[in-house]
Amino acid sequence: MSTPTTTPLAQLTGTYTIDPSHTRIGFVARHAMVTKVRGAFNEFEGTAVFDGADPAATAVRVVITATSIDTRNAQRDEHLRSNDFLAMETFPEITFVSTAFRQTGETTFDLTGDLTIKGVTNPVTIPFDYEGASTDPFGNPRVGFEGAVTINRKDYGVTWNAALETGGVLVSDKITLEFEVSAIRTA
Repeated sequence: MSTPTTTPLAQLTGTYTIDPSHTRIGFVARHAMVTKVRGAFNEFEGTAVFDGADPAATAVRVVITATSIDTRNAQRDEHLRSNDFLAMETFPEITFVSTAFRQTGETTFDLTGDLTIKGVTNPVTIPFDYEGASTDPFGNPRVGFEGAVTINRKDYGVTWNAALETGGVLVSDKITLEFEVSAIRTA
C-alpha cells in the first residue's frame, strides 16, 4: 500500500464509490444527561462524482439502511427501530443528496445537501477534512474524508423522550452525525 498523500482536491476528478468495509457512518447522542451513546449504521451505499475543474458540480448521494442501526445494545436498537424513533418499517432508508460543494481551505470543504430521516427532508452543511489519497494493495485509487455535523432530531419528527426524576430528559435533542469515509475511484 502506498503512503497517503495530500493530492490537491482539484486533482481528484472522477467517480467514487464509498467502501462500506472501510467507512463508518455514526452518531452520538447524550443519554440521561450524563453520558454519550455512540452508534453506527452498518449497511449503506454511496457515490460521489467530483470535477476538479468545476468543484461546485460535485454530486454525492448516500443511502443508509435504517434497520442496520447498531449501538451495541439489542434492546436499545429495537427501540430506535420502532415508531418512537425512526419508524423503520415505514421509512427503511435515510438519504443524503448533495446540493452544493464549497472548498474552504487546502484540505477542507463544506458539503451541503438534503438529509431525509423518517420522511422529513432538511438541508444540512457538513464540514469535511480531506485525509489524503493512496493506492491500496489491489491497485484501487482511494481517498479519505472525515466530517461531522450536529442536527436536532426533532427537526426530523423524532420526538420521543422520557423525563428523568432528577430533571432533564433521557435522550438529547441534538445528535452529532459522524462520517469517516473511504472511497474508491471507479474506472
